Amino acid sequence: MRIKRISTAVALTAVGALVISGCAAGGGGDDNADDSGLVEGSSITAAWNQAFYSMNGNTSFGNATANNNINYLVLDGFNYYNNTPELVQNESFGSYELVSEDPLTVTYTIAEGKKWSDGTAIDAADLMLHWAALSRGLDTPDFDPAEFTDPETGEFTDAFPTDVVYFDSGATAGSQFGLASQTPEVGEDGRSITVVYDSPYVDWETAFGTMGEILPAHIVGKKALELDDNEEAKQAVLDAIEGDDASTLAPISAFWNNGFNFTEMPSDLELVTSSGPYMISDFQADQFVTLTANPEYTGDNTPNIEEVTIRFIPDPLAAVQALENGEVDVIQPQATADITTALEGIDGITVNTGVGGTYEHVDLQFQNARNPENIFSNPQVREAFIKTIPRQEIVDTLIKPIIGDDAILRSSYIFVPGAEGYDESVADNGSDAYAEVDIEGAKQLLAESGVTNTEVCILYASNNPRRVNEFALIQASANQAGFNVTDCGSTEWGGLLGTPGAYDASLFGWQSTGLTVTDWTANFKTGGINNLSFYSNPEIDRISDEISGEFDEAAQKELMMEADRILWEDFFGPTIYQFPEVTAVSDRVEGIDPSILAPTIFWNTWDWAVTDGGSEE
Repeated sequence: MRIKRISTAVALTAVGALVISGCAAGGGGDDNADDSGLVEGSSITAAWNQAFYSMNGNTSFGNATANNNINYLVLDGFNYYNNTPELVQNESFGSYELVSEDPLTVTYTIAEGKKWSDGTAIDAADLMLHWAALSRGLDTPDFDPAEFTDPETGEFTDAFPTDVVYFDSGATAGSQFGLASQTPEVGEDGRSITVVYDSPYVDWETAFGTMGEILPAHIVGKKALELDDNEEAKQAVLDAIEGDDASTLAPISAFWNNGFNFTEMPSDLELVTSSGPYMISDFQADQFVTLTANPEYTGDNTPNIEEVTIRFIPDPLAAVQALENGEVDVIQPQATADITTALEGIDGITVNTGVGGTYEHVDLQFQNARNPENIFSNPQVREAFIKTIPRQEIVDTLIKPIIGDDAILRSSYIFVPGAEGYDESVADNGSDAYAEVDIEGAKQLLAESGVTNTEVCILYASNNPRRVNEFALIQASANQAGFNVTDCGSTEWGGLLGTPGAYDASLFGWQSTGLTVTDWTANFKTGGINNLSFYSNPEIDRISDEISGEFDEAAQKELMMEADRILWEDFFGPTIYQFPEVTAVSDRVEGIDPSILAPTIFWNTWDWAVTDGGSEE
């Protein structure tokens, strides 16, 4: 076994885009490679800890790393992040041009000849649908979907109104296309749209997100409007958006919200229509997804390996065993001390360890909680509960045995440890008040709050050993202060996040997906897609709006530091630690070079290649 130790958190600037958790030539048989480098019959198997459940990662339900790992490979886009990390413009998919700075005007154009896997052209209709969903500029005003969300699954119920236009993208005014309320103009080429922003937007280059986001308008139109012809369906979607036709947009938005959610291979194969290097060819519930090279893909990121299977293995030790048995070729399991020990005994693998781009935290539900008293709407109760969280004990007992002294508390909601601004913000944000447990202080605050029902049901991944141990430590500590911490753990925790009435607090990680200035705002701004705790503060909203138009780096840092301080003063819910990251790769494979940003190991899957078999040591 070869071990390469990495410590990647320090490479990040203040990253914000978050979701819930080298180039190699084709090898192992060049005679079977086509002109693109694809080796016919080649295959590889990777493992991930959570099952795929949605091909739309832009909804509040589908926004999860488990989904976006796969969506990244099956849905192409204007850009992506490499593992430097830096933004790479994917000109083989399309381009964007700054037409005017005042008002900010940008033309986004799909490259000529780009096709979906069914042969349909990728064009302006697809871009317009994405704008409609991510701007929510055509939504029915003041509609609240909370009462139509199933607390058991997190999905919308059958009682959802059929005459409402509601795109569940979590878009808000002042961010991404929420700043572009005017319907874009379609170019004469039919492949471009010109977006006029309401105000300056510092992150306009990534307004369409990175790869893995743009969905096929013709498929949405066919299914939502019961049409058979691809071109007719595409045009119907475009007409509805340009004409602000609510009666047609209502079923379009409903299908966009729910139509791409599936937990096994759908009987309707049109739902897996792809624009990226790969397409979903098989999906067995709770077992695996198989991706096959997309024959219609003509971009720069043409894969070497014909078939990539992603197995779902929640138990990290089981993932290690599968690697040792040769059943999988690459794993990035939830790291524990047992995992690093187990990997030491395996020959023929390379192991990378260090600090990753995900951080652990606790969300407290400000509203719509399971406890009928909504106890965390009371700031004294929030402060009391945070005082009981054994943050340092969690780091010392669960994280240090994995990565040693690199394991530290994370004490900022916005800045990454080691990044510029982190130390300065932590010194000023008030987080030091919660560095140690204060049971007596928590008891006093809880008594003063006047709450009578102190139950706190915590949602977490019940099949994740580290989270099980974290929950146990938090439960034991909080109960000493008079809380009644109960178990809302679930294997389906990802889909339940943000579901009204499902839990009172949640324990999970936020995975960094980009280096943009504004995307952190989605976690805390009123109505943001990652604001799963129903938190709302006018000052945070003001800062979110202000920073979107701020191009000065010093001013950006000051605004983020101000937001960091407010979040601690509001007792939002504590940050705990930066994730330890362990990646183990079989010598059978080359080209795997993980990124600190999502999708971590999968960011360059098209560069992966099968070797001649590797060698044993």
